Amino acid sequence: MTDLTDDLGYADDWSPEPRRVVSLVPSITEALASARREALVGATDWCTHPRDLGVARVRGTKNPDLAAVRGLQPDLVVANKEENRELDVRRLRDSGTRVWVTDIETVPQAVASLQRLFDDALGWGTPQWLDRARELWCGTPPPVTRRVAVPIWRDPWMMVGPRTFTGDLLRRRGWANVFDAGEDRYPGVDVEAIDGAGADAVLLPDEPYEFTADDGPEAFTTPTELVSGRLLTWYGPSLVEAAESLTRGA
Repeated sequence: MTDLTDDLGYADDWSPEPRRVVSLVPSITEALASARREALVGATDWCTHPRDLGVARVRGTKNPDLAAVRGLQPDLVVANKEENRELDVRRLRDSGTRVWVTDIETVPQAVASLQRLFDDALGWGTPQWLDRARELWCGTPPPVTRRVAVPIWRDPWMMVGPRTFTGDLLRRRGWANVFDAGEDRYPGVDVEAIDGAGADAVLLPDEPYEFTADDGPEAFTTPTELVSGRLLTWYGPSLVEAAESLTRGA
């Protein structure tokens, strides 16, 4: 199977049907657990779904405990270009640990990447939810029905910008991201710029910054909506739930 490469073109001897997998990506942790939970032996502290997942924790996505990861003796570690550091991937590989890296900036990329992960890297076959996600999300985007802004952090304020998975997901719901321009994928702006961007609503997710009814809405004159960060930013089984919930919330 050495002719196979991960999303970044890295080739390795991908052993079929790994029995011990560590995930360093919350979205992918949920995806793996939905298909073969018994094979998942490690995940990050940020891997909150499934909520009853009982596996070893290896710290965060940006600062994984590499000794703990290696100690779990995984057949495969799954990482993501944006969420994990290249340095950690390189150190794991240098120690003999196989790492499959995904690269995802759009919803169709997510579906295609997960398909390759399940079929090529894992050999587990396609989960039913992945076929459903393809049906729900990979068609022609609908006409724009509203304009939104999505902060992901406060003090300083940071926004979902261009060339992001969340921005593409919004577009495929018919919601235009008012900060979908420029070079910075997560631009830093001030509150006045957010209020002045012409959004119909500011969507306040509960991750990575945990906006709440008492922390976020008071900063804006633009109407605000508290939303699930998982439904806006995760790729995996949540895509099926997001298609229904975000449409209902429009």
